[in-house]
Amino acid sequence: MTDSSPDVLPGTLDLLVLKTLSLEPLHGWGIVLRIQQLSGNVLQVNQGSLYPALHRLENRGWIAAEWKDTENNRKAKYYHLTTAGNAQLAQEIARWNRYSGAVRLVLSTAP
Repeated sequence: MTDSSPDVLPGTLDLLVLKTLSLEPLHGWGIVLRIQQLSGNVLQVNQGSLYPALHRLENRGWIAAEWKDTENNRKAKYYHLTTAGNAQLAQEIARWNRYSGAVRLVLSTAP
């Protein structure tokens, strides 16, 4: 992990993918680019981590996929959030908010 473009923190990739797909269906590379864009070019998603995550999320029923043509007339698998994925996203957001709030409390403790 570098200061200029860190990889996503372990345990946050599912949350980021679910949130990204809640905005619109995207293919794998589109997900990578959207997370990078939405994070102000701070977060970088490694494709070697993304595709296993997509398969895991699909196996859990949180996302589904279908083959479509890209803007370059190539076939790509487009992923979208399912109803179960939307419910899971709400749980993941609540979990992240609890976790990040706890970290904020620890970091704000005066010496």
